[in-house]
Amino acid sequence: MTTFQEARAFLLKHRTDYETAVSGFRWPDPVPFNWALDWFDVLGTSVESKDRPALWIVDAAQDRQTKLSFAALSRRSNQVANFLRAQGLKRGDHLLLLLGNVVPLWETMLAAMKLGVVVIPATTLLTADELRDRLDRGKAKAVVAAQDQVAKFASLGVQGVARIVVGEAADGWLAYDESANAPESFTPDGPTNADDPMLLYFTSGTTAKPKLVRHSQRSYPVGHLSTMFWIGLKPGDVHLNISSPGWAKHAWSCFFAPWNAGATVFVVNQPRFDAKGLLATIGRCGVTTLCAPPTVWRLFIQENLAAFKVALREVCGAGEPLNPEVIDQVRAAWGLTIRDGYGQTETTALAGNSPGQKVKIGSMGRPLPGYRVQISDADGNPAKEGEVTLILGADRPAGLMQGYQGDDGKLAGTEGDLYRSGDVVFEDEEGYLTFVGRSDDVFKSSDYRISPFELESVLLEHELVAEAAVVPSPDPIRLAIPKAFVLLTSGAERSPEAALSIFRHLHTRLAPFKRIRRIEIVTELPKTISGKIRRVQLRRLERDDDREDPLRGREFREEDFPELAKSRGET
Repeated sequence: MTTFQEARAFLLKHRTDYETAVSGFRWPDPVPFNWALDWFDVLGTSVESKDRPALWIVDAAQDRQTKLSFAALSRRSNQVANFLRAQGLKRGDHLLLLLGNVVPLWETMLAAMKLGVVVIPATTLLTADELRDRLDRGKAKAVVAAQDQVAKFASLGVQGVARIVVGEAADGWLAYDESANAPESFTPDGPTNADDPMLLYFTSGTTAKPKLVRHSQRSYPVGHLSTMFWIGLKPGDVHLNISSPGWAKHAWSCFFAPWNAGATVFVVNQPRFDAKGLLATIGRCGVTTLCAPPTVWRLFIQENLAAFKVALREVCGAGEPLNPEVIDQVRAAWGLTIRDGYGQTETTALAGNSPGQKVKIGSMGRPLPGYRVQISDADGNPAKEGEVTLILGADRPAGLMQGYQGDDGKLAGTEGDLYRSGDVVFEDEEGYLTFVGRSDDVFKSSDYRISPFELESVLLEHELVAEAAVVPSPDPIRLAIPKAFVLLTSGAERSPEAALSIFRHLHTRLAPFKRIRRIEIVTELPKTISGKIRRVQLRRLERDDDREDPLRGREFREEDFPELAKSRGET
């Protein structure tokens, strides 16, 4: 039998030995295990870790910082668990968590785990209608929300839901501060089973109404051993993950992965993102490991990185593949290579460029310990290019969700022999995976498969392009041609000169069969609440030829520019 502690120790021992880690790792057995009680509280009592900072929050606007040790956070989460229990919450009840990066977020997450309460993490950017959806479909029995969220509930007519506010008191809401009066010792009402539900995530909904992704008391706490390994975390690290609460990546790297390692979760709150200020804080506070989305890395390289003296040992990117130019600039300044990784809300990190192995620029790495990955064609057969598929049965990874929860509470999506991710990749001869696109985003033009991401990466290399989304535009001969919706950098004019410059750039970088034939320069791009561009909405605009939509901009075509004629002529 493999325990959590044994599995963790094995990955830490072989942190830079990919082959040994993959061949020798075994997921802990699915025995009764409550991560908050049986692991986090151990960190809170261990001589080696109890006084170590578990959580370190820097508030840039107030020039203030807060540190809580593992011991202190263990005690505080006990108090919050007792406080929630006093409000009638019990094992299996659902709690909507609507907080920013404040201490009560971590206290409440730990407390809910100890109680067996299922948490529905939510972003504070939700509208009242979106909150109603989460309350109704999530069947929430309680809400823990920031004071600035209270007004959203006024029109919802919430009945039978315990409402707890963090911050200034509000009518009809119980003050979170009252939890400080609860006992510091906590006794669970019974054992926690591995398959007891723990988290209920609403996906970002790029193509449809958000699905409910359910994780268990095993899948995320234990499953994120793979994320710990990918990031390269060690006990005593100070780990910064730039992510907003409410999304799975926040739980990945601002909660489970660093605390699996016994590292400090480091958070910087800024009123508005300030790359220079953040880089200075990273250096001043001795951050050792950093994970940031591509948008942040692109902003970082606008600064003189070499001027910032940092203690960083590991740097990672996630969310979408990074452009080689960004990786090269970070390497030149700091001597560190940004390592990409891959996973979903439905999983933990399942592929990545982990420490010690060769990094292939543009690749999201190889399958991580505990994940048996197959690249499958449309019929489920192994292929070099196809959908990322997880082998289930006896090889089912601990980090895979329990399933998508329907309105009737039943689960779907992980039954059978395979879990299909919907993400298309190419696998090279060494097993490295390169992202191609979502299975519903890849399209054909003149019988060639076109990856929007590949074309968008080339577009983003142009100095005038801030953001871009590529979709198929109907064409009577080619079936479809690639078209780009482009948002220019601040101050740039939506002019023919700008379009011509971008077309020329594309002609030097793309093969004729995949060249972008139309560019529509817009003032905004449709996005999900998590910031992902909704290509599905742009595809619909093109398919329906809707010229009146507010999203429409100024369109330019290759044939508008005679000076491009010499480089055309392909079929």
